[in-house]
Amino acid sequence: MKKMILSFAALALLFTSCNEDQNSINNSDQSKVDMSDFYVYTDADLDEAKKIASNSKLKTCYSMVNLNRMLNENPGLEKKMYDVEYHTRSTINAKGKPVKGGGSTDPVPDDLGVISIPVNVHVVYSNSQENISDNQINAQMNVLNDDFRASNNDINQVPSEFSGLVADSEINFTLANTFRHSNATAAWSTNDAVKAAYPPVSPSTHLNIWVCNISGGILGYAQFPGGPSATDGVVVLYSSLPGGSAAPYNEGRTLTHEVGHYLNLRHIWGDGRCNRDDFVTDTPSSDGANYGCPSYPTVNCRTTDMTMNYMDYVDDSCMYMFSDGQKSRMRTIFEAGGSRESMLN
Repeated sequence: MKKMILSFAALALLFTSCNEDQNSINNSDQSKVDMSDFYVYTDADLDEAKKIASNSKLKTCYSMVNLNRMLNENPGLEKKMYDVEYHTRSTINAKGKPVKGGGSTDPVPDDLGVISIPVNVHVVYSNSQENISDNQINAQMNVLNDDFRASNNDINQVPSEFSGLVADSEINFTLANTFRHSNATAAWSTNDAVKAAYPPVSPSTHLNIWVCNISGGILGYAQFPGGPSATDGVVVLYSSLPGGSAAPYNEGRTLTHEVGHYLNLRHIWGDGRCNRDDFVTDTPSSDGANYGCPSYPTVNCRTTDMTMNYMDYVDDSCMYMFSDGQKSRMRTIFEAGGSRESMLN
């Protein structure tokens, strides 16, 4: 009888142990980061080819085309960007994932405080018009800070549907250095030649911006986190700075858009159709970019487009917000293990 009781006790212990192991497995499964929707390559090259074929005069950001090129030239880049995304998602999930569905969300808290990013500006010019003034550079810095701190004069135009999502990213930009380079090149391509000619200065701790003439009607392009340090930074068309001649893209929002990419934001429509995502929960799905100054509401994919978001393609005067979800995504790359953590040291 004693042996039988001991046997039952052993079985009970084994059953409990198995349950505990199973619970441990289930908890582990729940903590895994879903990367099933992650992508890096896009149809951006094809989209740009269609615009050229149709003689489109719409000026665009070339960041996604540039990314496709870099992925082809750097076999390890896709894995690095996967790791950056995994870190971003796991960090956000660990703190409490924002609500899905685009209706509401809570910003993910962190202990970073206000982040201050020092900026190196490289002015590369072949004539006096391209040699932009210090006043224009200072005006551009003011636009960056107003936009990233949600203190621009246009915030009150955000429709009530999205007004609760307007985010102060708590990221500041300070001008560290201005470098001026006279060069006979009339217009630079998007193959990073301007960066090769004038390499970034302290890219691990400073945002480097090249201001020059870009060929092909391109407003600018940026490098996403995870790319080579030798080309890290943002290139923008000189006439897109405040007071430039690239109207309606001359109020400094091109740089706001490109710095968004530099801080790991995708285009708000996800560079695909309705089934592509920008990896931000509170930005509605869309099937493509918006241009000009769209009327509200503009509906695609059964949701209202957040056309006033800086990561769309609308005119400078018609973009004036980042969302809470975008704020969380940008700030995560500065946290421990993040791809731009060194900028805080």
